[in-house]
Amino acid sequence: MAKKSWIERNKRKAATVKKFAVKRAELKAKGDYAGLAKLPKDASPIRLINRCAVTGRRHGFLRKFGVSRLTFREGALNGMIPGVTKASW
Repeated sequence: MAKKSWIERNKRKAATVKKFAVKRAELKAKGDYAGLAKLPKDASPIRLINRCAVTGRRHGFLRKFGVSRLTFREGALNGMIPGVTKASW
């Protein structure tokens, strides 16, 4: 499990991105790059990290399910993810 501080930091970044989204869009439409530079660094959506909703792990993240590969495997084997079954042939 990821440290709580990393998870909270990512939540704080997401809130900052949401707060400045409209202003960033206006500045980008105008082409005012000096104004964009004055915004906080964390206002850029590039700085957000995809994290597992359960464990907070950032590597092996599956966008379709919103969890890491390890959490996905556990959930799939336990039947917790609808429509996913273990392959057998």
